[in-house]
Amino acid sequence: MYQPRSYRNEIKDGDLVSFTVTVKETDLYIRAGGDLTPQAQSAVHEVRSALEEYIREHPLFLHSLAPVEVESGAAEIVRVMAEAARLANVGPMAAVAGAVAEMVGRKLLALSPEVIVENGGDIFLKVDRPIIVGLFAGNTPFSGRVGIRIESTPIPLGICTSSGTVGPSLSLGIADAATVVGRDASLADAVASGVGNRIHKPADLKAAVEWGMKVPGVDGALAILGDKIAALGDIELVPLPEPETQK
Repeated sequence: MYQPRSYRNEIKDGDLVSFTVTVKETDLYIRAGGDLTPQAQSAVHEVRSALEEYIREHPLFLHSLAPVEVESGAAEIVRVMAEAARLANVGPMAAVAGAVAEMVGRKLLALSPEVIVENGGDIFLKVDRPIIVGLFAGNTPFSGRVGIRIESTPIPLGICTSSGTVGPSLSLGIADAATVVGRDASLADAVASGVGNRIHKPADLKAAVEWGMKVPGVDGALAILGDKIAALGDIELVPLPEPETQK
């Protein structure tokens, strides 16, 4: 999503193997127990094809800024995005990056016990060790200096970020970063958009993260605007090392 994607260096996880997969607009950075590039490419093609076919027949799914009902027989990614959008009261495409990361990541879990899939700042992860995910929040004092510590994850998690000041994605607010930790990445992505949409001034930060925490399946919510930050729930903030000490 961002150019350059230097924030990808802020995922610290030890000895996992890194590789990238790019298919049209989808640009994934993946860490796993081995190089699973062919399998990941296949998974991306499968997920994208199903979504693109649905959008061709239902263009409202692409353009709506509000939840959209879908058929029970729709492709899994369509149903996942629609449900996340319903819970967060946003359009279904607000969940697309997280949904793609999650669906690809879950397929790779059949081949590797640990998987991290990052898609434009939205992350699906299943790890057996503590890791730190750095926060990227534009030119704020927190960007590249603060991270979220994640313990080992018996079940997969989603860590997703929306921004009204960084990157091309649509936001109705001006948050430098709205980050959500949730039980799945599609939900975290949609709720991050909802949190960000509610932030138009520093005084909105607290109410926005409180709203995010009320959505079922959300474990933690954080929002940044300039030099102000608000966080609630299961989020452990830790300082990142200075750039010259990073490996």
